[in-house]
Amino acid sequence: MSHFNPDKIQIGISACLLGEKVRYDGGHKSSSYCRKEIAPHFDYVPVCPEMAIGMGAPRKTIRLEKDGDVILVKSADGSIDVTDKLNEFSSNKVEQLDFLGGYILCAKSPTCGMERVIEYKVGTNNGWKSGVGVYARKLMERYPLLPVEEEGRLHDLPIRENFFTRVYAYHDWHCLKASGFTKSNILNFHARYKYMLMAHCPKLYRELGPLLADMSGDLDQIAAEYFNGFMTILKIKATRKNHTSALQHMQGYFKKQLSSTQKEELTETILKYNEGLLPILVPITLINHYVREYPKPYIENQVYLNPHPQELKLRYAY
Repeated sequence: MSHFNPDKIQIGISACLLGEKVRYDGGHKSSSYCRKEIAPHFDYVPVCPEMAIGMGAPRKTIRLEKDGDVILVKSADGSIDVTDKLNEFSSNKVEQLDFLGGYILCAKSPTCGMERVIEYKVGTNNGWKSGVGVYARKLMERYPLLPVEEEGRLHDLPIRENFFTRVYAYHDWHCLKASGFTKSNILNFHARYKYMLMAHCPKLYRELGPLLADMSGDLDQIAAEYFNGFMTILKIKATRKNHTSALQHMQGYFKKQLSSTQKEELTETILKYNEGLLPILVPITLINHYVREYPKPYIENQVYLNPHPQELKLRYAY
C-alpha cells in the first residue's frame, strides 16, 4: 500500500487514461495531456474498478440502472449484475487512498464518471444524464475535499487552473499535517494563502480568519474546520475582479520602493489585465520581479505568486 509522499504529489487516475487497455472493447481512452504534459510532476495511482473485480477486457458493457432509490450496475440485457461487487470493491479501495493529492477520472463511465452519467430506469432504455459512477461516488463521499476532476474538463483552462491550484494547496496542507499542527504553523499557512483566498472569494476569506483568532480549543478540530473552509473557498473559481483586487493590494507593499515610472508600469499592467488585454501571468511576473529586487518576506511567501510549477502553463486562463 502507498503512503503519503511529501516530496511528490500522488494523483489517482482512471487507468484507461494512461493508455491501459482496460475498456469494455479492449481499448483505452489514452490522454496525451495526462500521459505527457503533466506526468513529470506527479506520481500516478491508476485504478480500473471493472478490471479490479475480474470483469476482464473485452467484456459486456455495464450501465447504471435506477430502481427506486437503489442504483444497480448491470448489463443492458440483465445477464450481468455487478452491483454488490463494485460497491464492495469501491468502499474498500477508497479507504486505501488517503495519501492522494487529487484524482482524474474518466467521464461518462458507470464506475468512474464524476457527473452526467446516464442512469436508466430499471428494465428500460429510458435514461437521464444525472448519475455518478459507483466508484467516483464512493471516492467523493469519502474525501469530500479531495480535488477531483474529469479528464475532458481539464481542457477548459479555468477548470484546469482551479483543479491544479486545489491539488497543490491540498498537498501543502497535508505536508503541514504530517509535520504536526501547531498554532504557529496553522497561522503561518493562513497568512501565506491570504491573496490566493482573496482572489477566490474575499467574503469567505474574511469569515475564515476569525476561526483562528482563538485556538485554545482542540487544535486538530480547529484545523479540520479551517481546512474545510479553506478548500471550499478554493473550489470557487477566481474572477478577474477578485484577481485585480488581490494584485492591487500586493502593489501597495512596494509604494515606497518603486519609482514613479515603475509604479505607473505596474498600475497599467494590472489595469490591462482587468480589461482582459493581458493574461494574469504578466502582472504576476512583474510583481515577482519587484519581490526579488525589493524583498518583502510577507509578499515573497505568498503562494498566490507561485501556486504551481510554471511548466504546467496554467496562468493563461484569465
